[in-house]
Amino acid sequence: MARIVGVDLPKEKRLDVALRYLYGVGSSLSREILTKAQVSPEIRVKDLTDEQVTKLTTVIQRECKVEGDLKREVAQNIKRLVDIGCYRGIRHRRGLPVRGQRTHTNARTRKGPRRLLSVIKPAAAPKPAPRSA
Repeated sequence: MARIVGVDLPKEKRLDVALRYLYGVGSSLSREILTKAQVSPEIRVKDLTDEQVTKLTTVIQRECKVEGDLKREVAQNIKRLVDIGCYRGIRHRRGLPVRGQRTHTNARTRKGPRRLLSVIKPAAAPKPAPRSA
């Protein structure tokens, strides 16, 4: 099992697909990394040599922001928006959709499960006794 930038890549997958397991690496960046490292994308991860793993690691560390660095940068960007109090920052703070989606219906992923508003009924008043005539 190859370990690149602290992530174990799945053994049986092709290399161009396996690199997508790194946070911040998609299909186009994966292909770009492989061409710069001069490694074939069709090769399986289990067939990588130590030299190829070293090449991939150096290219990724030198030219890409992935994993911890990228997560830290994204978190800092969100924190900056929240601190300056802009519209997007307020939406982040309240846990609402940030990019203009509707919230009257939908937005359940961002807002969480529905909270029922006071389902408790007021205690029923005792019925008056029937009159006997």
